[in-house]
Amino acid sequence: MLYHILYPLSQSFSAFNLFKYITFRSVVAFLFAAFISIWWGKKFIIFMKKKQFGQVVRDDGPQTHLKKAGTPTMGGVVILGSIALTMGICGNFTSAPTLVTLFVMLSYFILGFLDDYFKVLKKNSDGVSAKGKLLWQFGTAGLATYAMLHFDVIDSKLYLPFLKQPLFDLGWAYVLFGSVVIVGSSNAVNLTDGLDGLAIGSIMTSAASLSLFTYVSGHKEIANYLFVPYIEGSGELAVLSLAVIGAGVGFLWYNTYPAQIFMGDVGSLSLGGVLGTIAVLSKNEFLFVLIGGIFVIEAVSVILQVGSYKLRKKRIFKMAPIHHHFELKGWPEPKVIVRFWIISIFFALISLATLKMR
Repeated sequence: MLYHILYPLSQSFSAFNLFKYITFRSVVAFLFAAFISIWWGKKFIIFMKKKQFGQVVRDDGPQTHLKKAGTPTMGGVVILGSIALTMGICGNFTSAPTLVTLFVMLSYFILGFLDDYFKVLKKNSDGVSAKGKLLWQFGTAGLATYAMLHFDVIDSKLYLPFLKQPLFDLGWAYVLFGSVVIVGSSNAVNLTDGLDGLAIGSIMTSAASLSLFTYVSGHKEIANYLFVPYIEGSGELAVLSLAVIGAGVGFLWYNTYPAQIFMGDVGSLSLGGVLGTIAVLSKNEFLFVLIGGIFVIEAVSVILQVGSYKLRKKRIFKMAPIHHHFELKGWPEPKVIVRFWIISIFFALISLATLKMR
């Protein structure tokens, strides 16, 4: 909002012309979100401890996690609150892609908040029902994707990172496809959120990669040069992506092992939805499998585990998601976290290399 107030003043005060540039506002967004989340995070932890809103740990998980019971949860409120405040200052709300992404973020935030609140209230791990979650998620994602197509924010063509031309046009079936990407991303991030700092670290590397893709797709000359589909206004998503990274850095200050606070579904569902929406808006739906490779691995490990047990009555992993498998193999929690972070960085760098492979 501050952008809309200060930038028009650039005709009288040239210094305000800086707010025109996405790169400048992205840096400001990162710094501001990081500062706010660090400052607010400590106060939020104290508040949650007073209210005794602590994490409920399932007794069928790794036994080492039982000691985490009672740790303040719903830390996603700090992250999303910092992002919202930052976007109020640095965001350009004439950008349709930004508005669509913020809509998904808000809707999934409400869903995650209700889910976490019910868990804390009932003192067990049962929140919103699985069917209820999926209905809410697909309803939001479907509405967002429909709006993208209806208002010509994006087209319904599918692009592969190694091809200069689109693969084919899905037409209105793209609404379902885009919804699956957004909902899949939201739930995959949610599954990854099981160790201290694991999810937020991977979210930050994915957001960093997506920030460059959105900047490229929103810059007509660069997009044409790299054979990337040009999406008007998508460059503004770089500001949102850097706000996500900044808020993530601030949250990680308290979420790093041993965590003082957990993200909760209010954070994982909404941040996963944001990443998936940005991937759809920048036409990187297929590449997002690589960009968010850690999330894909975690989700696939659960699918394989459940499928194997139902079909063969045998488990593939000691426990799923796969990060618990390595814990039960004897890896210390910090080692699992850092190694998964390293893999997520590799995935992000490989995805960026595809920009010159078209």
